[in-house]
Amino acid sequence: MTTPPGLRERKKQATREALREAALRLAIEHGPDRLRVEDIAEAAGVSARTYNNYFASREQAIVAAVTADREARVAASVAARPADVRLADAVTDAVVEQYTDPGAHGQEALLLVTTRPALRDAFLDATAGIEPPLTTAIAARLDDTSAPAARVLAASAAAAVRIALEGWIQPAGAAARPGAGGLVVPVGSLSGRLRAALAPLAPAFDAAEGRARP
Repeated sequence: MTTPPGLRERKKQATREALREAALRLAIEHGPDRLRVEDIAEAAGVSARTYNNYFASREQAIVAAVTADREARVAASVAARPADVRLADAVTDAVVEQYTDPGAHGQEALLLVTTRPALRDAFLDATAGIEPPLTTAIAARLDDTSAPAARVLAASAAAAVRIALEGWIQPAGAAARPGAGGLVVPVGSLSGRLRAALAPLAPAFDAAEGRARP
């Protein structure tokens, strides 16, 4: 059983949520280029020093609000799949489900993130956060928490997601479609890109799952 978080941990989580929500709200209201860390901290009711304990930049905080613990939700979705569902399908469906959900802040927030270069970079960097919780979920499915297979598979999935997102928000050549101010905005099907990027990993998932079964 998972131990419920203690009071200290709940307070830290509440502070993190307050900071990321304040960052996104102010970025939408005033524009991310005019946003200062001090403004975010003041809006969340904490000091700038406290802010720096949670986020390394304003971009990281804004992106955290848009993704809203998506990495943990991907892992939870995998864990919730029935045991008879193929592992490759469980991971792919969980990723597509969570990454195509606009979330509580909707398309306006996603557009803000994907049309600003610095925010795009932070958004792509956030995919690395998939690996730790997904490793745990895959290891549980394989019934082996000591073997490196789960981590290798999770890291590969995280890389595939990043590649899919890069192609979606940074299209090249004739596929590029300038937005306001010459910025490039997302085009095409994100779910299709995610499935295509994850498809080559299916044999590795199948092999690991086959070895885990008696």
